[in-house]
This record gives sequence, structure tokens and C-alpha cells, in this order.
Amino acid sequence: LTYHISIRYLALADVKMDEDYVVEEEVAVAETLLGEALEEMDEEEDGLDVQEHLKDAVEGTLRLKRLLSRDGEDTKRRRVGDDRRPIEQAKARQLMQKWQVFNDAVMHHVLEEATLEELNYLQSCGFAPNKYDARKTPGELTRQHLIQKKEREMGGGSRIDVVTAFRLRWKLPNETDKSLRALTHKELRYVIDTYTAEAASLDDVIDEAKLQGDEEEPGTFNAVPSGEGPLVMSRFNRLELIDPLADCAVFGDANLTFSLNLASHRKGFGHVGRVIATTFEEVETLRERYKEIDESIKTLEESHAEVYHGVDCTRIAIDPRFEGMEGRLGAVYYNFPHSGAVQGFFDSHPMVNWRHENLMRLFFRALRSFVKPGGSVKVASNSGAVGVRYSYIVGSAIENEFLHVETMPFMEWHLHRYGRSYGDKRDVYKRPDAKNNQSYNAQNANADMVYCFTYAPSGEVLPKQQIRMPPTLKTLSQCRDGPFKNMGAGPQREHLAKSLHDRFVKEVSGEHVADSPAIPIINSIQPYPP
Repeated sequence: LTYHISIRYLALADVKMDEDYVVEEEVAVAETLLGEALEEMDEEEDGLDVQEHLKDAVEGTLRLKRLLSRDGEDTKRRRVGDDRRPIEQAKARQLMQKWQVFNDAVMHHVLEEATLEELNYLQSCGFAPNKYDARKTPGELTRQHLIQKKEREMGGGSRIDVVTAFRLRWKLPNETDKSLRALTHKELRYVIDTYTAEAASLDDVIDEAKLQGDEEEPGTFNAVPSGEGPLVMSRFNRLELIDPLADCAVFGDANLTFSLNLASHRKGFGHVGRVIATTFEEVETLRERYKEIDESIKTLEESHAEVYHGVDCTRIAIDPRFEGMEGRLGAVYYNFPHSGAVQGFFDSHPMVNWRHENLMRLFFRALRSFVKPGGSVKVASNSGAVGVRYSYIVGSAIENEFLHVETMPFMEWHLHRYGRSYGDKRDVYKRPDAKNNQSYNAQNANADMVYCFTYAPSGEVLPKQQIRMPPTLKTLSQCRDGPFKNMGAGPQREHLAKSLHDRFVKEVSGEHVADSPAIPIINSIQPYPP
């Protein structure tokens, strides 16, 4: 098929074909035209009529679905014209030979997905996975090592105030910290809003900020202009002083108690913007878990909020209920995101962890079309989470032009008092209790954080959204970890691998699989490994 498509498109481009056709420029043209042809075929295969300005918001999700549906075929397509692949493959083979893990399917998957930079780092840093570790396999240890390297460069997942976040964004030296913290609220906001690496030096921008007049301007952003800069700006984030005119959206609010809290908050401030509350589950499932759900929906609708069920936050660009909302969201909330646990695997295992990373990448890419410039996005999560890691949240936001402005403790947030839930069947017998979040004890509350971002689009066209590649059916069937650990070769192993693969396909298609009897799962946050 590839050969015939290449011939067809080369002919259309008037490229001469003969036995001596080896010109590199023409090969590059052929690959480009082939890529365009395959993209057209993919769009036809998806069967979705996506508006042109929304295609980028959903392209990654549809590509991931095709990758799983074709079980590896698209992996080759993705790498057409990638000159680094032979180098990467050679380095991966060298590492597997060095570590003597040739038959480890998980390790092969981890190294296959590593970048050239990561492979060079593994070769030079002296790292070697412990093949005799009692808790984690070599593939898990290698993936964990690469993630931790990246996280060390990000400043950590715990509290980061506005000044530290600003310095990390621009890679400013520690010596600048004292001068930034000495600024007033008005001066610090001016510096943060106007400083760029290409502009004047930081000292010049600070001098400009101090020359600003003392007159007070209207608006919450300009409140308490002479107050202590870092303190006032941090209070601004904690008190949730969002745009009163813009709509806001809440994703993944299982029992809708956070949306109720937010609607009450906005009503108290006299906001006229709507609250759009969404759940991933359909309302029938919610009624089984939360007997008060109908009353919650009624209360929200009486507060002029809109409630949508069965919403996949990575696919809102093709959700008809979000049609016409482009550029209208002034604030977005997603508390404790999770892709659902797979029984037998810890959330950190490479066979399932790709789902959590892609959740954040595709979520922020989808938001680009719906959040207004300057809009706020807050994602609450535990800093020690091994599923949706904090680096997935912060990294995905930054690569989609959402500036990381602060990381604040969840318990200091004005909206933290709501009935947290597990989001699965356990909620039937573990009732939510908003008081001090006593009903939710799966994680250390002191490590719960709120990661705060502001949308600052550059106007430039971003490259296609990177995604973490899922394991192929072959890799799953050869896996010797988790539920496959004590399972020999045969129909049972093949059936389990096929069941997991089918589940993954359904998940990326926006289908809920929590109640599927054919797939052994626990759709909840698993305890961390000891």
C-alpha cells in the first residue's frame, strides 16, 4: 500500500521515476507527499467532521486511537522521514545488550519510546537497573530514572510561590530572588507581565516597574497595589478571584460537590459567567453511587449552571455540547485527574502509565481552543502521585503555552472544602464528607497541591501534540509483570493481553469501561508501592 501510494503521489507531483531514482531531495518530497496522503486517509477513517480551527485540539486523541486500533502500524507511519530512528534503535540495542535484558518486553518498550537525548543520558550517566529488585522490574526502574531526571529540572512538585515559578520559567539565577521579593504588588505584577528573555535586563524592568504611578486602577488585578508583592499575588490565586464575566468549566467532578462549591462562590461574588459542571460518568451510574446527585444537579441548575454527563475532557472539540464555546472559558478546574487503575499493575508501570501522561497532554491541548488568553487553569493533584505525576501536569501545560504561575497547598485553597470521592464503586459505601476531607484518605493530604496556570498563547502554530506511545498487543502478550507474572504461555495469557488492549482502545475512544466484566480492573487510585 505504501509503495503504490508513493508512486501515485509522486506521479501527481510530476516527479520522474526511473531505475536510478535515488536523489535525496526527491525522496524527501515523496515522504512529505506520502505523509499528507496518509493524513487524508486517517481523517476519512476517523469519520468525524471536525471544524478546521478545532482539528489541532483533537488531533492527538484521534491519532492515539488509530495507533491502538491498528496495533503498531501507525508507529511506522509516525516515523516516516525520522532520520534519528536508526540511531535511537542502535543505542537502545546497545543498552539492552549492556544490561543483558534482551528478552524483557517492558524494557524494549521503554527504550523504544525514549528520545535520543534520554538514550544518550542513559549511556553516559552510569545508570543500570537492578535486575534483582524485589518490587520493580528493570523496565520500571529505567522509566522511573528518566522521569526523575526530568523532574529534578522542574523545581519539584511541592509548594512553589509566584516568585519562584517566575524564576524557573525564565531560568533566572538565585541572586534575583531577593530583589523580586522586595517589590510591591503593583511592581511585581508589572515585572511578571512584561519581562521577556529578549527584552531588557531584569534590573531594567524592575526600574521601569518602580517608575509606575501610584494611582489605583479599577479591577481585582490592581487591588492593594502597595502590598507585599508575593503575598498579595498568592492570595489572589487562593481566593479564586477569577473573571466575573467569563464562563468556567469543571472536568471530572464525580459527585458534583466541587461544582456546587464553585457555583456558590461565584454567586457570592456576583459573577455573571456560567459554571459548566461535567462528569465522566453518565447520570445513571452517578445515581447508583450518590443518592443525592439529582438534588445536586437541581441546585446547580437553579444557580444557572449547566451540567453535562459523559464528558471526556480530551475530546471536547468534538463534543457538540461545547460547540461555540471557543475562547470563552476564563477558568478551568480539574481535581485529582486519573485514567483509572488496572488490576495487577501499579499506576507507575510503563504498560499503563502512558494513559496518565497522555491524559494531561491531550487535556491541555484541547483547552487551547476554549480558554481565553489570560484565562486560569487549576489542576489539583498529590505531589507524590505515581499515576498522573506532577511533571505530567506542569510539562503538558508548558508545552501548550499555559504558564506555570504557582503551586499552592490544596488545603490553603479557598475552594478545598468539598466532598472528595474516589470516583468509582467504593463511593457507594464510603460517603463523601466535605468537613476536612475526612472521607478521602487514600493519599497524604499535606502533599495535595494545586498547580496554577495562565494561558498565554504566542500566536505561533505549535507542532503536533506529542503523545506517549501505548504498548502493542505483542508487547502486552510478552509482558511478564503485573497480572502476567505467574501466567505461562497459552490462551489465558493471549486473552488477558487482548482484553487489556481492547480496554485501551475503548478508553481513547471516550468510552467508559469501569463496569466491563471481561476486563479485570479497579477504576480508582491504587495505594502507592511500599
